[in-house]
Amino acid sequence: MQHAEENSLEVSQGAYVPIGSAEYNAVLTFLYEEAALLDQLRLNEWGERLATDLKYTAPLRHTRLGVDHAKSFVRSVQHFHDDYRSVLGRILRLSGKSAWAEDPPSRTRRLITNVLVRETGNSDELDVTSYVLMTRSRFSEHHVDIISFERRDILRKQDAGGFKLAKREAILDQSVLGTANLAVFL
Repeated sequence: MQHAEENSLEVSQGAYVPIGSAEYNAVLTFLYEEAALLDQLRLNEWGERLATDLKYTAPLRHTRLGVDHAKSFVRSVQHFHDDYRSVLGRILRLSGKSAWAEDPPSRTRRLITNVLVRETGNSDELDVTSYVLMTRSRFSEHHVDIISFERRDILRKQDAGGFKLAKREAILDQSVLGTANLAVFL
């Protein structure tokens, strides 16, 4: 776990992009293609979809009693707090022979749902919230890890079309992870 500043990726209050619109469908296509690249271990191709100023974080979740749900995220301590260079370093390590935590690689399946897209104050960026259910298995074991989380992304529009991932905050549903590590990308 890494310590990080208290800043967070807040959900935008901009207007929703209509479900079924061309822009909404382009975002869905980006998310579905991204899931396929990660599940197929095409990490270098996934890396090409990242903005060079990327912020990629996963705050710790703490169980709170009562209705104080907003305080259940501890952003001063994170499972990971990466930027573009550290993500590329992880890709390089996972693609090489020193990826001990992922040798053999995990078999994953990411299911993306509940996608909401909002405009931001920047006309070149969209605020995207999605839910992810990821299964992960390794070796010949019958056990499957299930990791569920909410993603809060900022997607940056590109002049040539498409998007780059500029920010991602993965908010895990579990306060105690049911997986040995987070060596896979969320």
